[in-house]
Amino acid sequence: MTVATPLSRLLRALDLEAAGKDRFRARAGSREGRTYGGLTIAQTVIAAGRTVPRGQLHSLHAYFLRPGRQGAGVEYRVERVRDGKSFHARRVLGCQDGEPIVTMLASFAEGRDGIAHQDAMPSAPDPDGLPDWEELKRAIGAPASSLRSDLAMDARVCEPVADLRMPGPARWRVWLRPRGALPDDPLLNVAFLVFVTDRTLLRVGARPHGPIYGVRQAASLDHAVWIHRAVRFDDWVLYACESPAACAGRSLGIGSIYTRDGARLATVAQEGILRF
Repeated sequence: MTVATPLSRLLRALDLEAAGKDRFRARAGSREGRTYGGLTIAQTVIAAGRTVPRGQLHSLHAYFLRPGRQGAGVEYRVERVRDGKSFHARRVLGCQDGEPIVTMLASFAEGRDGIAHQDAMPSAPDPDGLPDWEELKRAIGAPASSLRSDLAMDARVCEPVADLRMPGPARWRVWLRPRGALPDDPLLNVAFLVFVTDRTLLRVGARPHGPIYGVRQAASLDHAVWIHRAVRFDDWVLYACESPAACAGRSLGIGSIYTRDGARLATVAQEGILRF
């Protein structure tokens, strides 16, 4: 009997069932509590991508409308907004128990030659030997309820533990990679990248205000991702996160994702609630 791993369970969660024309269903999870927002967005990517005849995801804009619950399935309805010669637009609505929990607009494009430039990748220590995110959370006083041992991705934090125990600048760098090999499926690889973009980005906005796990409430409101090049997620990527502004309890996060050799894979923007 094959033993399930965190990665295999995630891949199963991303393997949506067909539920009619342009409708897909995500299976209910076995855990209790709120669904991780990155999983919800990744599932919208899978649903939209399965209706696109050709091309790769290059951008998405999503709004979280209600918290999803892990113990109930989600149905995703895809609207084919436009099919052009080079671009394809899709709108996805995710509903749970008849109530919308997420809406997402995505654009897919066929690869073309053209202008290209990027900012240089920020410097970062090698991921090998850096503390795991869960180990770091324990070291800086995170509550036991927030610690996880069943994550499908490995996260290594570049900032020293001592720096994260006290208020500091609203930025950090984190290396991320899957805990295992992903199938050779372009849609699944980009969906997994979108999945990890919700990791660590919101809480970076807490750094100037005190211990990051002194936050009483943290919840994503909206999420945008731009994919700059084809994704093959088989090695470490660097996620450079910062929060340039926060107001009225809402923190804006900006993230840049780079391959290990310095190519910029994606840019992320997210606003969420942070309350101490």
